[in-house]
Amino acid sequence: MRISAEAIWRASTRKLVDLLNTGSLVAKPKTVYFYAPSFMYYKTSHYFSSQNHFPTVSVTSTACALNCKHCEGKILKTMLPVEAPEKLLELATKLKHDGASGFLVSGGSLPDGSIQLKPFIPAIEKIKRESDLTVFVHTGIIELDTAVALKTAGVDAALIDIIGSEETVKKIYNLNITVNDYTRSLNALQEAGLNFVPHIIVGLHDGKLRGELEALKIIASVKPSAVVVIAFMPIHGTAMAEVKPPQPAEIARVTAVARLMFPRTPLVLGCMRPKGKHRSETDVLALKAGADALAFPSEEAVRYAEAHGYKFSFSSHCCAQIYAEPVFRSASK
Repeated sequence: MRISAEAIWRASTRKLVDLLNTGSLVAKPKTVYFYAPSFMYYKTSHYFSSQNHFPTVSVTSTACALNCKHCEGKILKTMLPVEAPEKLLELATKLKHDGASGFLVSGGSLPDGSIQLKPFIPAIEKIKRESDLTVFVHTGIIELDTAVALKTAGVDAALIDIIGSEETVKKIYNLNITVNDYTRSLNALQEAGLNFVPHIIVGLHDGKLRGELEALKIIASVKPSAVVVIAFMPIHGTAMAEVKPPQPAEIARVTAVARLMFPRTPLVLGCMRPKGKHRSETDVLALKAGADALAFPSEEAVRYAEAHGYKFSFSSHCCAQIYAEPVFRSASK
């Protein structure tokens, strides 16, 4: 049975679930990668993640100029602060000593949506030159010269959130930019020769779908190393704490459309999404929608994979690592 992206996008919830239940979006043989990086505690009957294997660091500590309505800097508080390049070098040495495989560099945004990465690039280059640590960087809006510098420094991959609605950019991110700035950033990452992994945020606009399809179309204009789908989740103490998140079926809708638009690109259900019963339902639907990987999978997702003949593995690495898994590395050659 052949299913089109348009049919998935326009389908009612019931029809969508029926389409997913056909199994036609799932690759054969069935394989899924489960990731549990160390920035969040994860312990289930199947896996216990390392506490320092792959942390996230913030080059701005808890500072962010945007004060986005869904976050208000609270996500930054979960990261390790490294406000100066020498602190990043010290942390990398410690992480290597403690058995880490790498880390993700992130931080709060500047008023233009970028992250102040340039002062840290020489330190990253030294880390890559003197160790085998994997270094991912969350870039925000980025110019070509910074992308080239990250590539020259040896950064393994760049991660970037892509928003397809200018209304969402202004209302939620408090940013005065256009969707063209996201296109320009993707082009810069591609031109620099970096591995890059765009993220789609489902339901960021008050829990409703708005701009997600447009974001996927923006990503389709380049050749990403992988695509990650994440979802808005209310954070206590923020302006959007009482906003209902998108329903599991809506997250699956975006995931399925991404699968059809990027049939040979690794597809991941990423770490940011609601927990509890919501996550259990979302995870199983994501597998039915053809996701190649899940971050912090629910017990129900693992049991579903077991029951339906999936080959699977666990890793404490960041889920963006999916592009470098042997099966995808070989397929991209």
